[in-house]
Amino acid sequence: MLSVNELVSNIVSNLQTFHPLRDSLDILIIAFVFYELFRFAHKSRAGQLAKGLVTILAFAVVAYLLDLRTVKWLLSNLLTVGLTAAIIIFQPEIRRTLERMGQTTVWAGKFFINRHTDPSLRDTWRGAVVAVCDAAEQLSDTHTGALIVLERRSNLDEIIRTGTPLTANVIPEMLGTIFYVGTPLHDGAVIIRDGRIVAAGCVLPLSNNLEMGKNMGTRHRAALGMSENSDAFTVVVSEETGTISLTKNGVLIRRLDRQNLFNLLQEEFIPPEDDAKEKRPFRKRKRRKEVAADARK
Repeated sequence: MLSVNELVSNIVSNLQTFHPLRDSLDILIIAFVFYELFRFAHKSRAGQLAKGLVTILAFAVVAYLLDLRTVKWLLSNLLTVGLTAAIIIFQPEIRRTLERMGQTTVWAGKFFINRHTDPSLRDTWRGAVVAVCDAAEQLSDTHTGALIVLERRSNLDEIIRTGTPLTANVIPEMLGTIFYVGTPLHDGAVIIRDGRIVAAGCVLPLSNNLEMGKNMGTRHRAALGMSENSDAFTVVVSEETGTISLTKNGVLIRRLDRQNLFNLLQEEFIPPEDDAKEKRPFRKRKRRKEVAADARK
């Protein structure tokens, strides 16, 4: 163990070599990594296991401070094996996290303009959102199950390949036909990209969230799994109760009506118009007045 003088001298030497910009950046990176690890443990089934690992580490610190040789030997061997065991146990969550980090569209969308802010898609998305809300209301009235995925920045090509490719406008009649009981594609999910239907009958990953109620069926677990694996929005209509739900960012929002669903989708998929474009007509009028005044002179 370090003596008090050695500890103080180490602290003083570290403070003398402190570089504000470099060391602040170093601290911010470490803080961000630990923050993401805590979020990862909280959102996944790894949370309880992570608490167990923290408890073991706490015992290890106490054992080293009190110089408990037998406990230190046991914990050192346990931690060596435990690291490999944790990688095996957390393999699905680690793989999912690395896949999301590797999706270039997710990271590029944070620094560059993405297609959802493209003004040319505004009208297309507006029509698609209205059609999805109308279809959800109609399917809810008839207790027809539905699963509609609206792609955002995460690329869903892998999900699209599990279904049947389509190229169609998003209209209530098309969605009603796809999810009508007895049709070949009614059990899968519809994928909407750039305001158009690109696939139907797609298979979505199921959520492993143990906090979901027993009354949640496969559709709700698939919708929640989709939001856990991507940033897509998923609209769910329950076949048993006719309840309309929405999943986003790993959260399930239940018991929505048409207006609430429209408000949630409009906020993301119908980008606001550019203020500059709204001001252009006034600028043109001002220039015309200036030209007319010059002509009179």
